[in-house]
Amino acid sequence: MDTKTIYTRLNKVFRDVFDDDSITVNPKTTADDIDDWDSLEHITLINAVEREFKMKFKMGEISSMKNVGEMAQIIAARAKREQFGVWRVECGVDDDRHCFSLRRASLILSE
Repeated sequence: MDTKTIYTRLNKVFRDVFDDDSITVNPKTTADDIDDWDSLEHITLINAVEREFKMKFKMGEISSMKNVGEMAQIIAARAKREQFGVWRVECGVDDDRHCFSLRRASLILSE
């Protein structure tokens, strides 16, 4: 997912959550830039972003986000990870630590 698509979708979410069609977010946008963006609305916003992008933020990610740019970076990283996936493989190993039998392989889309 490209940056332009992420910001287009984020603008839609912000406009819906704050009921303000004039909002246009950019990487440096913070809560100080948007009227009514308080701690309660932040929870609503995070939930709406998670629904829009079909993902869940980790608690540490939520508490460390300083601006919309950091939110967009997390979304982009998750989208990239989902696009390419991460494989977890478990296999039996012999004494020389060579894999001799595949026990399980699974595609991990998010952690």
